[in-house]
Amino acid sequence: MRHYKFSGLRLAERWIAPAYVGVDEQGLIQYLSSDSPDATGAKPDIEVVDGYALPGFRNAHSHAFQYAMAGKAERHAPGASDDFWTWREAMYGCALAMRPDAMEAIATMLYAEMLRNGYTHVVEFHYLHHDERGRHYAHLAEMGERLVAAAAATGIKITLVPVWYQLGDFGTPPFPRQRRFICESRDHYFKLLDATRNFVKHNANARLGFGVHSLRAVEAAEVIATFNEGPKDLPFHLHVSEQLKEVETSLMFQHARPVEWLLEHLPVDSRFHLVHCTHLTDMEVNKLARSGAHVVLCPGTEGNLGDGIFRLSDFARAGGKWSIGTDSQISLNPLEDLRWLDYVQRLITHRRNTFDDGAQNLIHTVWHSGNRALANVVQSDYFNIGQPLDAVVYDASAPLISAGHANQRLSSILYTSDSSAVLGTIVNGKWVVENGKALNTDKIRYDYEKAMRSMVW
Repeated sequence: MRHYKFSGLRLAERWIAPAYVGVDEQGLIQYLSSDSPDATGAKPDIEVVDGYALPGFRNAHSHAFQYAMAGKAERHAPGASDDFWTWREAMYGCALAMRPDAMEAIATMLYAEMLRNGYTHVVEFHYLHHDERGRHYAHLAEMGERLVAAAAATGIKITLVPVWYQLGDFGTPPFPRQRRFICESRDHYFKLLDATRNFVKHNANARLGFGVHSLRAVEAAEVIATFNEGPKDLPFHLHVSEQLKEVETSLMFQHARPVEWLLEHLPVDSRFHLVHCTHLTDMEVNKLARSGAHVVLCPGTEGNLGDGIFRLSDFARAGGKWSIGTDSQISLNPLEDLRWLDYVQRLITHRRNTFDDGAQNLIHTVWHSGNRALANVVQSDYFNIGQPLDAVVYDASAPLISAGHANQRLSSILYTSDSSAVLGTIVNGKWVVENGKALNTDKIRYDYEKAMRSMVW
């Protein structure tokens, strides 16, 4: 076995300090204690790590191809109007320029950066399915397989969620610039899902989900049929109620708000992961919370696109559950996104106690809901015997972390730290980021820069 001694390790309700962790060849935890394994009479080699281990963050919503445009749609001509819908046109251009080799190289760079920031598992909401003309690849799931290959190259775990994209808007045929996204029928979508399953099952660090892009992008009857006829054991993902225009069009076209329609027409429960949910009524907030569904919040993207503010305080009081995602990749630091979830509520309410214990509540909620998003997993604690050691380790010597009491440690990490405080990231018991550097960084960066130069859009 391989053994670590961390300055401390966070369980769901308490710290173990010091923390000795032994993992087997598969990276599964076989020993977890504040007592050294030396006490058992064994004499293992122990790697001493001057850091505090937290469970690796789960990134519950990612569009990897959009990393190619992160920060590149921020210049606005004087007097110009720019919003989600104009940003979307720039995104279409990026998607049309992305070939398979570039997709793999850009996703590999992105996933290395996610690991560097403390994510150990990413849910890839994938709809860039076809070639530049909208034709099927000979291997139907070519682009999805490139994403799994990118994850394997870095060591991050991935849940690939190929989603069905059918329409341009409610009742509107697809736009020409969406041609790479479109599956023309439910049958074709399920063939794509089966093709994806065929290669995911051969990768121990890859899992599968399914879903539709949104209610505006798939006919209502087909949304219902896709869920009812789809796999019964996988998480179901979709975008919903991100934009006011989306809500208004839904009211005109199907006489209900998007979340209202979902709650009335589908058996919404803990398998559902609804991305954004920015604009909700009181009824939607309370019924959604009671349903057990999980909302996936992407604070960096939602702020960047001017989406609006999710009613997190109300949703939390109603017992709602939520995870976080990086979406358009404009922000990759989970601590920053968690802070902004809290701070925006403070700005609205003029109160500092959004939660009784902000750090504990935020980290536990996004870990729990993130597990459900990646594979419908229920796990009793952050670290357990027989579970893989997936952790982000923060520098115990960082001034604001080292100076605090144990009962302040978690909040010091969440509210004061950035990626410079990350000593490294461990997946399956092995360092995949060490001293701020991911595996194969030089090659990953070379391939990424080559791919970016090849894109014209």
